[in-house]
Amino acid sequence: MSERKQNVLIVDDEPDICFLFENILRKRNLQAGCAYNLAEASAQIENKQPYLIFLDNSLPDGRGIDFIPYLKTHCPGAKIVVVTANDSPSDQYAAFLLGADAFLGKPLSLERINKTLDKMIFCSKESPIL
Repeated sequence: MSERKQNVLIVDDEPDICFLFENILRKRNLQAGCAYNLAEASAQIENKQPYLIFLDNSLPDGRGIDFIPYLKTHCPGAKIVVVTANDSPSDQYAAFLLGADAFLGKPLSLERINKTLDKMIFCSKESPIL
């Protein structure tokens, strides 16, 4: 696995969610970084080009969905997984139109997180994951 494929960014304002993802990712030998808002995510993307981004949709400084075009411009090729408790069909549709690769609704399960990781890391051209 390439070094870039090992870099994952978690963008979520809930420390427990970041902790959960970081532990799952470390067990899979992936390097995880966490940003608690969009401003921190922007700064981390400038320093590191993550391969995979878990992006909460409800952050203190904006909506994750609205941040997808920025990610597509500044981190081309990154896989984006939108994570949210408000997983309405309209939000899912908007996320996919903007370039999200997967959508995870809360509450999260270990099984769904691992399934999403498998598809994002090991399968390059998959249809969106719901």
